[in-house]
Amino acid sequence: MTDLQWDILQKVVGGGAVNPLPIGFIIDSPWLPNWYGVKILDYFSNDAVWLDANLKAVRDFPDVMFLPGFWSEFGMCTEPSAFGARGVFPADEFPFAHKIISSADDIDSLRVPNPATDGLLPFMLNRLRLARPRIEDAGHKIRFAVARGPLNIASYLMGSTEFLTAMMMQPEKAQTLLKTITSFLKDWLGLQRETFPSIDGIFMLDDIIGFLGEEEFRTFGLPCFKELFTTDVSIRFLHNDAPCRVSAPFLPEMNVNLFNMGFDISLAELKDLTRNQVALLGNIPPRDVLAGTDTAKIAGAAAELVKSLPDTSGIIFSCGGGMPPGVSSENMRVFIDAVRN
Repeated sequence: MTDLQWDILQKVVGGGAVNPLPIGFIIDSPWLPNWYGVKILDYFSNDAVWLDANLKAVRDFPDVMFLPGFWSEFGMCTEPSAFGARGVFPADEFPFAHKIISSADDIDSLRVPNPATDGLLPFMLNRLRLARPRIEDAGHKIRFAVARGPLNIASYLMGSTEFLTAMMMQPEKAQTLLKTITSFLKDWLGLQRETFPSIDGIFMLDDIIGFLGEEEFRTFGLPCFKELFTTDVSIRFLHNDAPCRVSAPFLPEMNVNLFNMGFDISLAELKDLTRNQVALLGNIPPRDVLAGTDTAKIAGAAAELVKSLPDTSGIIFSCGGGMPPGVSSENMRVFIDAVRN
C-alpha cells in the first residue's frame, strides 16, 4: 500500500468518511495467478512471477487498496507446514495440507515451531526481503503481518470435523492445541514485524469461528484472538466469510478494528452488531456476482450496496470475502465505477 492509501485506511478505521468512497480487495493466490495469466504453481515457485503479478495489480488499479498487499504465501499450506504438515501443490489448482494429528492424544506431543526456520515460512520472509526494494520503488510498503488464525490452523492440523468434535468431547485437548498454535502465531507475527519495520497492521483469517455457538466461541475463540490482537499496531484486521452473527458482537472486545465478512449479512446489520466500533470491508457476493458474466448485475449490486448505507463512514467497498477466481479487470472496473458514481 502507498502512504496515501495507508492514511485513507487509517481514517476509515478511525470512523471517518472518505471521498471518493474507498474501495479495497483482499487478493492472493486464488485470484492473482490466473488473472495475471500464469499457473498457480508458477506463482508460488517463481519469485519474479509473484512480484510482477502483484505489481501489475497495483499499477492497473492505482486507486484500489489491495489488502494485505504483496501477500507472500503458499495458500493454505503456509502455517501448517511449520508444524510438519505435508503440502500438496497441483500445477493449477489450490494447494492443500495433510493433517498431522490422527487423534487428540497426539496434541500433547505437538511443539511450537520456530517461524524463522520451519516449514515454508523462511521462504515467505525471504521472498519479501528480496522483493522489498522493487515494492518500495513502486511507491508501496509492506504494511501487514499476515497469518491464518488459530482455529483455522487447528482445523488443518487435525481435520475440521475432528477439531470441532474435540471441542465438544475433549475440550482440554482442544485448548492445549489452541494454546500451542497461539504461541506460534505470536512468534510468527512478531518475526514479520521485526523483519519489516514498515509493518503497522496485523491481518488474520479464520473461518472456523463461523461454525461455533456463542458458548464455544467465548471458550475457544475469544481468548486466542484477544491475545493475538492485543498489540500496538494501528490496523487489526480479521477475515471471516463464514457466518459471523455469533462472533461479530465480540469484535471490539477482540480488539479488531477492521473486519471482512461474507455476504449473508448486511453491512448495516454489522454496524449494529459491532456498535459501529469496527470498520467494515465488503460485501457484494464474490463468486456469483463479482466473478460473473453479467456486468449490469455487478453495477447494480455495487450501487445497491452504497444506497443501503445512510452513513458510509467506516466502510471500504468490496466483495464479501477475498477476491474469488475468475474476476476480470473489466468486472473490477464496473464495480469501481458503480461505487464511485
